Parts: sequence; C-alpha cells; structure tokens
Amino acid sequence: DMPESWRHGRFCDLLFQILVHALGPNHSVGKDNFVYFNASKPKRCLAPDGFVKLDVKQELFDSWKTWLSGTPELCVEILSPSDTKEKLTLKTKLERYRELGARELLVFNSDAPKGKRLRAWDRIRHDLVERVINNEVTPCVTLRAHWVIAAGKDLPAALRVADDPSGQELWLTGEEDALRREQDALRREQGALHEVERLRALLAKKR
Repeated sequence: DMPESWRHGRFCDLLFQILVHALGPNHSVGKDNFVYFNASKPKRCLAPDGFVKLDVKQELFDSWKTWLSGTPELCVEILSPSDTKEKLTLKTKLERYRELGARELLVFNSDAPKGKRLRAWDRIRHDLVERVINNEVTPCVTLRAHWVIAAGKDLPAALRVADDPSGQELWLTGEEDALRREQDALRREQGALHEVERLRALLAKKR
C-alpha cells in the first residue's frame, strides 16, 4: 500500500482541527485511530479518517475501544485514490461500519467528478442506508450542521462543516478563528480611525 500523501493528510488534519475547535473538550474527536468494536476479533476494526463520540471528554488516546468508551456516532472516510490507496475497499468498510453501529457515515472522495464527491449513510434500525445528496451539500445530523465542500488552507476543495447549507457560516479551525478575530479587530480599529478623521473634518469646518 502507498503511504498517506501530503494531500490526504491535509484533508484529514483540516477536518480534525475544525471538529476539535468547534466541539471543545467535552466531546471526543479521533483521526486515523484504530476503532475496535469486537473484543473477540481485534483484527476486525476500522481506522476512520475522522470520528466523533459525543459527551465523552477529549483525552489523548492511541486507539478506541467501543466496549470501554462507547460507539462513535459519526465517522468520516476521506478518499483520494490517485495518491493514497486504501487497505480495505469501501464495500468492506461499509460492512464493518454496520457492525460498529455508527449512526452517521460520511464519505468524501476528492478524486470523484464534481457533484459526486459526497456520499452519506444513516443508521436505520440495524442497517446503514445511503441518503440522496444534491449539489454536494447534506446535513450533518450528528452535529446539527451541514457538510459542504469548500476551500481550506492549501486546499481549493475540502470537506468542511457549516451552520448553513450555503457554506457561508463555516466552522473554523483555531488558526482560522484567530485570523478572523484579528481581521475583525483591525476593521474596527480602521473604522474608529475613519470616524475620528470625520469628526476632525467637521470641527475644522465649524471653525
């Protein structure tokens, strides 16, 4: 198997940073950790590119055992077949995600044609059922948000989360959030300076 490419790593890192920053310390976020769901068959496991377990505090962990920490509600697979081969086929992974018991599965295929890069499955009773996706936007049921494809650092099109289906209110990484705050502060400062100049001009006219 080919090692993970720089591009695939950036896709995964971006999503991880977004989820960690948005969800905070009271929910667990994993990235490329082995998830074990059958204690009697440890080789039957998964390594999602991203996963979320709600209401379990974030800690440092190398692997995730569902019988100790619970089943992740949300799992994400990021595919980039042109530069990073997968050990397991998507069909095999789907079988294991059914057994895992995840409620929501999202697959982003960066190499698929535009319009077909997102796929999603929801748990209905004891099965994972694929949902219909239009315009590469679909709800993130677990997080009460939306999956969208938008630019990220060094990536013109990446998997992201937004409050709105148009992708205008993106969830940000910590770095993006700090930059936005800095830009907002600069705009406020510039606005204040312009107001001072305007008032000075008015006073000058009155003299």
